[in-house]
Amino acid sequence: MVFRSKVDIFFITFIFLMVLIMGAISLFPLLFIYEKASLSIVTLMSVIFIISVGFILWYAISIKYVFYEDYLLIKGGPFKSKIPYEDITKAAPTTDKSTGYRISSSEKGLELFYKSAPHGSIKILPKDKRQFITELRKHCPHAQFHEFE
Repeated sequence: MVFRSKVDIFFITFIFLMVLIMGAISLFPLLFIYEKASLSIVTLMSVIFIISVGFILWYAISIKYVFYEDYLLIKGGPFKSKIPYEDITKAAPTTDKSTGYRISSSEKGLELFYKSAPHGSIKILPKDKRQFITELRKHCPHAQFHEFE
């Protein structure tokens, strides 16, 4: 079963505007300071900017959570986390906005604690949180589940 991450339009717009402003600040001087000889520099900087924006959007929009037979796959852009069900120890609600697989402006997310996590847990934000938790309970009957709204 596949669950998509909640797409936070405010967050994506904010990130896109910040990248756009940084790109404009870095490209603007190149356009006016240098003559035609710097066209290759402007082209290179433009290509780097377009690739950077594309990568950020790819990561932010493509986050999904997939339940396989033996593990939960969390994937966003080129990044993947395979979490074996037997490693999941606890699932709890979280209001922490600034960490996890998906940084968002949403107030409510889900924190999964598992044995092989680099920092002990991973914070996610599935679109349909209730159905996600129901599916997680089926695969991880041994885990502790805190009260969810």
